[in-house]
Amino acid sequence: MLGQNIGNRNAESRNGSGLKIGLALGSGAARGWAHIGVLRALEESGIEPDIICGTSIGAAVGAAYLTDQLDELQAWALKMGWLGMLGIIDLTFRRGGLVASEKAFERFHNERTDVRIEDLPLGFASVATDLSTGREIWLREGPLLPAVLASAAMPGLFPAVRHEGRWLVDGALVNPVPVSLCRALGADVVVAVNLNSELSPLGRPGNAKAEAKREPVTAGGDAGSPTFSHLTGQISTWLGRKPNRRTRFLADQLDHSRAQIPNALEVMAGSIDIMQDRITRSRLAGEPPDVLIAPRLAHIGILEFDRAAEAVEIGHAAASMLRPSIELALRRA
Repeated sequence: MLGQNIGNRNAESRNGSGLKIGLALGSGAARGWAHIGVLRALEESGIEPDIICGTSIGAAVGAAYLTDQLDELQAWALKMGWLGMLGIIDLTFRRGGLVASEKAFERFHNERTDVRIEDLPLGFASVATDLSTGREIWLREGPLLPAVLASAAMPGLFPAVRHEGRWLVDGALVNPVPVSLCRALGADVVVAVNLNSELSPLGRPGNAKAEAKREPVTAGGDAGSPTFSHLTGQISTWLGRKPNRRTRFLADQLDHSRAQIPNALEVMAGSIDIMQDRITRSRLAGEPPDVLIAPRLAHIGILEFDRAAEAVEIGHAAASMLRPSIELALRRA
């Protein structure tokens, strides 16, 4: 069954060109809802990927697409809001992360996700990082949901995942936009989605020199640097009701009114942004895709999951704008 399935998936391109399109969906936490818009736009343009590889949130959205649950994922994202975010937060940190992964993914643990990667209709793989060695791990076979959870285990946010005797964490630590994995799975043309393209100082909104040099990828204005004031304010209020040292310390860390220095979540998020930007630029320089979709998402923080509608729209616009580039890449390949 396994060999037969792989043979069927690799037989021919879905686009009638004889060329296999690989879609590399990058990391970015809450910015990842833009991947939904990208997939919608490609579908509307008649561009169907033959291979999907994802890192972190990219793996989650890619898996939802391949298990025919993209509509459900989008509906859940649009309804999440701040109360939904608070509902999946584990304030004790006993499990190694701020978010309880089983709460975040429980609604997608069903018969459609309870499948093996090699039995999916298209080629799929996710990227994770071995916490002990720092090695890049490609999850190309085995149960689907654990492969997604491991790829999305962002340090400090989601707990590490035990997989085949190893503790795995977010693939964004080593390969934020998995172009190389798409190539390894046989893609002739790779379309990559980089959600963090504007996170470096020269790419941030408001930088006049950057604005003069940068060619806009998608419509829509920028709203400033990432902010977590609303989320941290809500958590601070909740924590303040718990009369013990640990929760009061956390409340102090999350309370903007007590100090002007960045709070704990902002430090974590900013550090992850810097890391992802540096690694992504390095990897894409050595392993460039044929087409790079780079939605302008710097104004959406990695924990602002309540801004799904905005992210989806930006992703859709960015992918729609680059349809001619994808068609040109298919003709040139």
